[in-house]
Amino acid sequence: MIRTILLALAAFLVIALPALADTRSVYTITDIPVDRRAPSVIEAQQLALADARRLGAEGLIAKITLPEDLAAVGGVVITNEVADRLAAAVDVQEESRGGGRYRGVLSAVLNPLTVRAFLEEQGIPYVDSQAPMAMIIPVGNGNSDFAWSAAWPERDDGELAPFITSPNVPVGPILGWQDIETDIRILGAERGIIAELRGSPGAYAVDLTLVTRAGLTAIGRTDYAATLPEAAEAAAALLSETWKRSAIIRDETRTIIAANVLYTSIVEWNTLRGALARSPLVFEFQTQAIARDGALVRFAYAGTHERLIHDLRQRGVELDTDPAGWVLTSALTIAP
Repeated sequence: MIRTILLALAAFLVIALPALADTRSVYTITDIPVDRRAPSVIEAQQLALADARRLGAEGLIAKITLPEDLAAVGGVVITNEVADRLAAAVDVQEESRGGGRYRGVLSAVLNPLTVRAFLEEQGIPYVDSQAPMAMIIPVGNGNSDFAWSAAWPERDDGELAPFITSPNVPVGPILGWQDIETDIRILGAERGIIAELRGSPGAYAVDLTLVTRAGLTAIGRTDYAATLPEAAEAAAALLSETWKRSAIIRDETRTIIAANVLYTSIVEWNTLRGALARSPLVFEFQTQAIARDGALVRFAYAGTHERLIHDLRQRGVELDTDPAGWVLTSALTIAP
């Protein structure tokens, strides 16, 4: 009995700890510049910390909501008092002080519970769960292949659409999942994003294409940017914006289903269960029975069945039917 409880706790922690880390990443706003003067350095520092909390709260709300939803309620004003309620901590990235002046670059960590309650009080839809980790595949437009790859950060875990940049420059066209599957697995990502550079210096745009086992799907093109780093930032912003539009739930109806989950190992079971737990469309997930190679689960989902299939497929999970009902399997272990 004790062993069973310990195994269940270990399985829960496999999912819970990454989920907590994901939440902190989303709710942390970094690189906030502050510059304050006051009769004393301590007073200047306190003013700067208040600025960081307010700017962090404003940045987070913009990050997890859509502009039209904010406009629909007449906008949101974040006072210092509201920011104090929403903020959990302020961390120092850089600082200098002296002569009654405090300058620095700070990070604000917001409290998920109070932020969610605040947005719900205002009637503003939001999404604070992250898209599946993507491997960015920068594709240059001729002579700029390596410069375009270097313009991307190695990784960004704090975006709503987090990513890891592939260290390999493609040597040919990417026709499907089979061309990137090995690198995806090595980097620990769940999907690929081709970031194809367009234009020329001073006017760069980026075409984004999603790569999953289901095939290639066009995401869209960014606005033009003057430099390669700005083009990469615009592409990351478009990925997050696209994720918000697909993940924000406006329909309160829920569909309840039971499904069989088939797996070949405890690692695969944890991966499948973790994918369901992280989906913003899935609610009230329950494991009703479990065996060596399969489990019976029950959950509710928001939106359409097609939307659920698309979301789970990006997370490496296939949802199909057979004579016994709904079946969930890992997309990484089925035949292409």
